[in-house]
Amino acid sequence: MPLFFRKRKPSEEARKRLEYQMCLAKEAGADDILDISKCELSEIPFGAFATCKVLQKKVLIVHTNLLTSLLPKSCSLLSLATIKVLDLHDNQLTALPDDIGQLTALQVLNVERNQLTCLPRSTGNLIQLQTLNVKDNRLKELPDTLGELRSLRTLDISENEIQRLPRMLAHVRTLETLSLDALSMVYPPQEVCGAGTEAIQQFLCKESGLEYYPPSQYLLPVLEQDGAENSLDSPDGPTDRLCREEEEWQNRFSDYEKRKEQKMLEKLEFERRLELGQREHAQLLQQSNSQKDEILQTVKEEQSRLEQGLSEHQRFLDAERRRLQEQLKRTEQNISTRIQKLLQENQRQKKSSEILKSLENERIRMEQLMSITQEETENLRRREIASAMQQMLTESCKSRLIQMAYESQRQNLVQQACSSMADMDERFQQILSWQQMDQNKAISQILQESAMQKAAFEALQVKKDLMHRQIRKQIKLIETELLQLTQLELKRKSLDTEALQEMISEQRWALSSLLQQLLKEKTQREEELREILTELEAQSETKQENYWLIQYQRLLNQKPLSLKLQEEGLERPLVALLAELSAEHYLPIFAHHRLSLAMLSRMGPADLAKVGVSEAGLQHEILRRAQELLDAARTQPELLKPPEGGVLPTAPEELPEAVRPSAPPAELLEVQTSECVVCLEREAQMIFLNCGHVCCCQLCSQPLRTCPLCRQDIAQRLRIYHSS
Repeated sequence: MPLFFRKRKPSEEARKRLEYQMCLAKEAGADDILDISKCELSEIPFGAFATCKVLQKKVLIVHTNLLTSLLPKSCSLLSLATIKVLDLHDNQLTALPDDIGQLTALQVLNVERNQLTCLPRSTGNLIQLQTLNVKDNRLKELPDTLGELRSLRTLDISENEIQRLPRMLAHVRTLETLSLDALSMVYPPQEVCGAGTEAIQQFLCKESGLEYYPPSQYLLPVLEQDGAENSLDSPDGPTDRLCREEEEWQNRFSDYEKRKEQKMLEKLEFERRLELGQREHAQLLQQSNSQKDEILQTVKEEQSRLEQGLSEHQRFLDAERRRLQEQLKRTEQNISTRIQKLLQENQRQKKSSEILKSLENERIRMEQLMSITQEETENLRRREIASAMQQMLTESCKSRLIQMAYESQRQNLVQQACSSMADMDERFQQILSWQQMDQNKAISQILQESAMQKAAFEALQVKKDLMHRQIRKQIKLIETELLQLTQLELKRKSLDTEALQEMISEQRWALSSLLQQLLKEKTQREEELREILTELEAQSETKQENYWLIQYQRLLNQKPLSLKLQEEGLERPLVALLAELSAEHYLPIFAHHRLSLAMLSRMGPADLAKVGVSEAGLQHEILRRAQELLDAARTQPELLKPPEGGVLPTAPEELPEAVRPSAPPAELLEVQTSECVVCLEREAQMIFLNCGHVCCCQLCSQPLRTCPLCRQDIAQRLRIYHSS
């Protein structure tokens, strides 16, 4: 639909008709009529208003056009002050001008078949109007001011949407003809409207409390007034008017008195209603003011309560934010300190590991050059070594045989409660013989199978390798620190604080680089051990008997003689204590400094750190357990006595991969456990390299190609196994 419409231009025939009518109205001796109907006008031309004003036209006919408004721009309704007949039917008018009451000379107004929705209230000022035709419009009601039309004789409101007549219409005493749609009327009722104009006027007068008089008693003054105006145009008009006034003076005077009295009554009634309305208005205004004050007071109290609650909540949030910031600051300082110590320890261990590596390579090369002598073969403790290698394999067999013995014994006790003890001993001896036979069979199988001996030697070689163990410890520490840094970074993001975010990123990158370096060193060390194993396997091609058993015994006794003598000087409870705490790698340090339980009772964590025990948690645990052993030895002195007899070689115990953690501060305990940022259900288990974030579980990390936190490409994934 277009936004703007062009005015429709009239046809040539309509334009010629308009020019002809305008010229005809301006000719000398022309009548008082201006007829511009059927000219396809969308608005009345300015020249028509000027012609009516200058030539004092009394009839203006503008029907059957396209008018939407009576007055164009820059035109005044006073130009039509002399018009008595205004015919506007068959147009598109939606409203009449609000000041149409200025046409005080108007007697006939025809707006039939338009689109009017209401009549202006100023219509009541048309005191000389005798005919009003608003048929076939869209009117829904009539204004009360129609009751002021004292000369109205004909009113046509049919074919509209009007259902009620104004009660003030009863004051129009000159109304002779009222046309309406009786079937659609509500007030007056349909039966009254169907009875005619007189019945309608009687009903309205009764409703208004007026006495009904027929229109014939009121038409004479109207006709006289009309005739007076017409007589002005005749030569002897003033003489006739004076005669008629003298003849009808008495009738008009009595009518004037009646109307004066009626006006007085109406004025009193209007004043009474006005006073009553003023009282009601004052009462409503007072009630509205009181309600307004109450509402304002309630709103003010509610606003003050909300402001107080908001201020208290804001203070609580500020205090909580400051507390979290202080906690984060302390946590960051602790992490930074530990990372610095870890980097320093890594540098120190790297230097020492290089020296140990060179010494270890030299020792292994010397041992490889030495051949296996007959004396070593004779001194081979085959039975003991095989038992040590088979210890882990026979544990399950032992438990199963013991369970069989228990079940057999329980069944014998239930079924043969009266049997003799000899039968039970015989069965038990049979079970023991079966156990001994199975054990001897497994040991002989190990002695015969070179591949199993080689696998046992390879596993022991990796476990006894000091450099490999140190690398695993450092990797475990770095994994823990990366987990803590990731949790700290997530908490900072949730608090919207970015003050030390750059420092955390630098620490995370440093730890990630160190972790990658340690992984490479671990892989390199495993390759070196496999090369050593390959060289030993090449030397074993001579098919020398018990080759791998001899190598296994060498590996068990690979410590230097001076170190063995120093460790033999340690107290056995202290050695057992370090083995229980998975700190056997500190045995050479304790032996070198000749530490004992009594000396440990006088030492503190700082003293152990100077000696070389770097883990804070392990320091406290060693000192605590040493004090417990000394306290127990005061009541049972035999606990500190060395056991009699030699100790047979046994397979190295399966120690846990990770040492006891260096207990982090209490405020970090809650950071150790973290949830996956993808599923928010399982625990974070994967380290993403190169960024170093620990934020996903194993299942969610498989389809990922970039880190969910920093959006960097994932070059490598590393699984973390949390110890319970």
